[in-house]
Amino acid sequence: MKKYACLLLFALLLNGCDDGDLTPEIFDFTDVSIQNCTDTYELLYKLKNQESLLLQMPEETLINEVGDQEFDINNSTFKLVYRTYNGTVATANICDAIRPSTPNVTNELYAISGKIKISTTATYTTNTTENSTRISGYSHIISFEDVTYSQSAGDQIGPSFVFGTFVTDADDLNLTFKEAVDQCTDSKQVYNYNTGNATSFTIDNIESSLIVNEATPAGQPRTGLISSTNNLVTYKIYEGLITDTYFCNTTTPSTPAVKETWKGLNGGVIEVTTTTLGTAFKHVIVFKNVELTNGNVSFSLGSSFLYGELITN
Repeated sequence: MKKYACLLLFALLLNGCDDGDLTPEIFDFTDVSIQNCTDTYELLYKLKNQESLLLQMPEETLINEVGDQEFDINNSTFKLVYRTYNGTVATANICDAIRPSTPNVTNELYAISGKIKISTTATYTTNTTENSTRISGYSHIISFEDVTYSQSAGDQIGPSFVFGTFVTDADDLNLTFKEAVDQCTDSKQVYNYNTGNATSFTIDNIESSLIVNEATPAGQPRTGLISSTNNLVTYKIYEGLITDTYFCNTTTPSTPAVKETWKGLNGGVIEVTTTTLGTAFKHVIVFKNVELTNGNVSFSLGSSFLYGELITN
C-alpha cells in the first residue's frame, strides 16, 4: 500500500494538475494507533499531522465476544471519513464539545459504501505460579473492503486496508468472595456471592458423597469431577446488587438480571477436606484445574483455587 501511495503522490507532484481532491490511495495511517473519545467506542479515530481518519459506529458494535462481524458502510450509522487540515490536528479537534477554531478542515472525503470487518479475540494475563489465566481485554482487528468514496470528479473505489487493532477492557471477572459458603436445604446448591461486585459462584447437583459429616483422613480429601450432570460449577455477573435472598428459591428470581454466565468445563476437580469444629464440621472446598467458559471464551482458575468453607451440623 505504501508503494502505491508513494507512486501516486509522485505522479501528482510531476503533473502539477491536482484538482484539490485527495484520492484514497494516499491514506497511510499504518503506524498510527487507534484512539477513542472518552469511555465510549462510538467514534474511533487516527490522527497524523494534518490528517485524520474517522470511523463512526453504533456504540454497541464492539462487543466483548470472540468472533467475526461485518457491517455495511452507509454514511449514516456506519461512517468512514478522511479529513485534511490547514494545521496540526489534535484530539480536541475531534472529541471536545466546544472544538478549537483552528486548524480548519480543508478537505473531506466520505465513504459512501463498502464493508467494515471486525475480528475479535480475547487477550489474557497468566499467573505462572498458580498456573491460572485471566481475560484482560478483547482485541478487535478492524479492516475495510470495497470502499467507494464520493469525490467531485466522481465516485472512486479505493483499496482494501486495515484500520488497526483496538483493545476494549474486559468486564471485571472479580473472583474475590467471602470465606464462608452456604448450602440450600432442599436443592443442596452450594453458593457464595459478593454483594459489592454483584457476582456469585455456585455448585449445583453436588454429589452427596462430597459433603459428609465425617472428618477426612489427612491428605485424603474427597474428590468429584465436574460433569454435564453433577458438580455443576457456575460463575455469574449480575446487572444489579445480589443478596442472600436470591438463592434457594424454587424459581430463580428475574432480578437482578444476569449479565454473564461462565460454566465449569467437564473434567475439573472439586476437592473437599472435612475437619471437626466442636460439634459441627468444616468442609474446605477447593477447585483443582477448573476452567470456566462463556461461549467460545474460557480461562483457568489454576492448579488450586480455594472456593470457600462450608459449616454443617
